[in-house]
Amino acid sequence: MERYKENQIKVYNSLSKKKENFKPITEGYVGMYVCGPTVYSNAHLGNVRTFMFFDIVYRYLLHLGYKVRYVRNITDAGHLENDADEGEDRIAKKARIEKIEPMEVVQRYTVDFHNVLKNYNFLPPSIEPTATGHIVEQIEMIKEIIAKGFAYEVNGSVYFDVLEYNKNEHYGILSGRKVEDLIHNTRTLDGQSDKKNPQDFALWKKADERHIMRWPSPWSDGFPGWHLECSVMSTKYLGEQFDIHGGGMDLKFPHHECEIAQSKTCSGKTPVNYWMHTNMLLLNSQKMAKSTGNFILPNEILSGENDILPKAFTASVVRFFNLQANYRSILDFSGEALEASEKGHTKLMEALNLLDKIESDKTSTFNVQEWENSCYDAMNDDFNTPILIANLFEAVKVINHIREQNASLTAPDLLAFKKALNSFVFDVLGLTNENHQANSEKINGVVELLIKLRKEARENKDWALSDQIRDELIVLGIQLKDGKEGTTFSVN
Repeated sequence: MERYKENQIKVYNSLSKKKENFKPITEGYVGMYVCGPTVYSNAHLGNVRTFMFFDIVYRYLLHLGYKVRYVRNITDAGHLENDADEGEDRIAKKARIEKIEPMEVVQRYTVDFHNVLKNYNFLPPSIEPTATGHIVEQIEMIKEIIAKGFAYEVNGSVYFDVLEYNKNEHYGILSGRKVEDLIHNTRTLDGQSDKKNPQDFALWKKADERHIMRWPSPWSDGFPGWHLECSVMSTKYLGEQFDIHGGGMDLKFPHHECEIAQSKTCSGKTPVNYWMHTNMLLLNSQKMAKSTGNFILPNEILSGENDILPKAFTASVVRFFNLQANYRSILDFSGEALEASEKGHTKLMEALNLLDKIESDKTSTFNVQEWENSCYDAMNDDFNTPILIANLFEAVKVINHIREQNASLTAPDLLAFKKALNSFVFDVLGLTNENHQANSEKINGVVELLIKLRKEARENKDWALSDQIRDELIVLGIQLKDGKEGTTFSVN
């Protein structure tokens, strides 16, 4: 269903610093690239907040009927310890410390990343490319940048010439920084660096004898710079120009700034129409980060095995907590905030369970269409999940009023109300009704037990008991069907 024709999304574009009408390059199709994890350690909840928001964007675009190619990469090489192209590769360092192969590190934390996202009900991306799977393409892009005069080779390493690029372009267009200020605020080169200027960044680094992750190239045995992989993979799978590029706000500079410079140098085109960035998640009023040790892992929240929270919480409650704040706002994580979210989540799910039991009436006292439009208005306004959630609680009030016989809905309105609520709660926000699912599993177990007892009764020719089990289940809305493969059931 092409709902996108009736819904104009406004997106806050980090490039223009304002909300803009979203218009994809090709009508009905959206290309979206999101910077994925560097798989040298477990993803913490702050990382997951970013991926969760873009999961919502992906879900809503699909809900509107867009065909979406969602590319989210895995960085499994080239990400050094700091942004000055110095230090060890993070994955190689982990492998050296643990005395294992780098690809063992990659495999371990890629599997963990996927497990976390599965536990938190993420939709998988369309394509999940890796840096090491695109070494050839990265080498070819470096050749092109050198040929155009915007990169230079020194002692086997290749660097992007920021000052040369900035003569006709604006290096800093996304972050709002000026090269002049960068020069002023950067220390003088100490003579040991191969760079012409401190602002230049690596496209290829020559590997020293201790570096175990290396590939042959025209310049040296080495490895690609971290920024290069995203330019290569986004271009390969989404084209020289695509619709949305996302990531955490900490990637604006230098990572995304470097991506723009690399891609524009090669194609001569502005690579991305809409840049979107999520804000940080705080813990103990400080940014959640691995480097400071101030973080909590998503699975620790589910198990309750941590020193921060009073108990375990479900994945859907954590998702609900995250979505109650705008993605561009700072969000403070705490046990008290999660407990409040749990109460709200329970209230919402109880109302949805109640909705299944509500019967229609001859008149409607609630304008379902107007309410549904307000839900779309919220999501169309830069994916405003807090406003959408507020609208969902308006629906909760209506459901409770109907239960108390203070409100009513006609059969068509009730059907539309149920459909819209389920769409926004489960399809768009990706929440799950764990208690409802657990109860369903228990009911299924009980019915299967009764089917087994009925089968034994029939084998013993106790037709009265067999018929009684069947008839009592029918009264409860459970229909048994006997067939060649055995007895199945359906819930009416």
